[in-house]
Order: sequence, then C-alpha cells, then structure tokens
Amino acid sequence: MEIIFLRKQLEILKRSSKKIQIQKSDQLFFLFIRRVYSKWRDSLIIIKPETVIRWHRKRFYKHLMRNKIKYRGRPRASNEIIQLIKQIANENPMWGVPRIHGEILKLGYNISQATVWRYTPKDKNNITGQRWKTFLKNHASEIISIDFFCVPTISFRLLHVLVFLSHDRRKIIHFNITTNPTSEWATQQLKNALYDSEIPKYLIRDRDCRFGNLFKKSVSDFDIREIVTAYRSPWQNGYVERIIGSIRREFLDHVIVMNENHLRKLLREYFHYYNNQRTHLGLNKDSPESRIVHVIGKIEKVAVANGLHNYYFRKAA
Repeated sequence: MEIIFLRKQLEILKRSSKKIQIQKSDQLFFLFIRRVYSKWRDSLIIIKPETVIRWHRKRFYKHLMRNKIKYRGRPRASNEIIQLIKQIANENPMWGVPRIHGEILKLGYNISQATVWRYTPKDKNNITGQRWKTFLKNHASEIISIDFFCVPTISFRLLHVLVFLSHDRRKIIHFNITTNPTSEWATQQLKNALYDSEIPKYLIRDRDCRFGNLFKKSVSDFDIREIVTAYRSPWQNGYVERIIGSIRREFLDHVIVMNENHLRKLLREYFHYYNNQRTHLGLNKDSPESRIVHVIGKIEKVAVANGLHNYYFRKAA
C-alpha cells in the first residue's frame, strides 16, 4: 500500500511542470488511502496532511447539503417560471409583485405570490419610472443623436468627424469633417442637417467641450430638447456609439486615409452603403432606406464601400 501511495505521488509530480496539479481523481485517491492505510501521514510528501483532511470535510459538506436540498423544504420553481418572472419584472418596472403574479396566473401557471416575490429581481434604487431603453424606444421617431470621432491620416494628422443619426430608422442624416472643431462649426452642421428635414423633439449628445454655449443656444432656437448624457456613460448614447464602432470595424480599420477630401469621399461611399444596402438587426434585418425583396432573376453582386463589402441583388432576365 505504501508503494502504491508513493507511486501515485510520483506520477503527480511528473505531470506537473512548476506548480503541483492535483485533479479530483487524485483527491479521491488520497481520501481512499486515508481510510485503508493507517500510516498514510508518514508516506505523504507532496502535500500536507491537513490538506487531505480539508478535502474530506469539503466533500462531506457537499454531500450533506446535497441531501438537505434534495429531501427538505419547498420544491424549487422550474427554470421556465423563474425566467418568466424575471422577464416580466424587467420589462415592466412599474409593476409590483401582485400584478406580476396575476399576469402569470393568466398564463396558466399555478404558483403562489410568495414564489413570485422570491424570484423577482430586487431593485435597490426602486425605480418606478420608465427606463432609458424604454424612453429611446417610445420616442425613436423624434430623436436624433450626434457624436464626434477622430480619424488619423497617413501623416498622423487628426481629422474630426461629426455624425448625425436619426433613431427612427438608424439612418445617418448628415456628416462633415474638419481639422478644427469649434462650437460655431458644430452649430453650422446642425443647421445644415435640419435644413430640409423634419425638426426632431430630442437631441442626445455627450459632454464634449466642442459643443459650446453657441451650440446649446442654436438647439434651443430650433425648439429641440437637448439631452446630455451622464459623465463617462457612452451607453446612454448607444445608437450613435454603435454606428461609430461599425464605421471603424467595417471600413476605416481597413483603409489608410490620405487627407480630408479622401476621407470625405470614403465616408460618403460607406454611408450610402450603410443607409441603402446594409441590413440591420435593429430593423428586422432591413436597411434604413427599406430594400425591396427580389425573388425572381439571377443573383448578381456589386462591390461597394471601397471593395470591402458586396451588395447582392437579383437581375431580371
């Protein structure tokens, strides 16, 4: 028995590189040896005897708790019911436990109100108003959002791009580029973006210092309510942040910009692809400018966005 015990320890040392690696099967072996071999402490080399005892106590505790959970107490609700309770609670933050319980009863689940209370997420802030995501969804047709992002040229000169996005169809309605972004320049871009389009009710932006007092006054003159996101909270302007990320991942990360005119040409081509041809998950896999479904004809493709993407369509015979 002593030889077997020593050989097992030698096997563990051989398969360990720097730190001794003990698997669950090794732990079971040590626990077995502790029961059948009385002098196991004298032959134990690679670990301390207290470690083996700790393993034994840990396994006994798991065994005890497993039997306790299995044979005692009220049976746990099914995962389907738990997920349904959490879904209803998250989607309806103004509902209380009795309201959620009544809704679940109408769906054919016979559970108690105490069970609903147990699995309802506990919100420490006790928010009863609509969530930010709900606000964006309810007012999407009346919201535009704007944001800056920077693009380096081949000579490491920074170009600043301002993007205007309409939330209704996730459409880019205006953009422009400059090397010197000021409040006056941003104000002029706002006027250009809204020159021949419907005036939105809300404008979402971050706390960028390039949006100065003149820009704020211009927004107020348009009778637009300006919503400024919290400090270091880009998720509150998530739609335009997502689009900027798509611009970088799908396009700008794969090209070298020569100068301002070159970047304007590239972005104009990409934004045409983005608005008219690229499908979006948030639009049920449609484009901002809705695409017609072609069912007849031979499938053709056209390289778009500087050849980085392809547009597929059916060509009539």
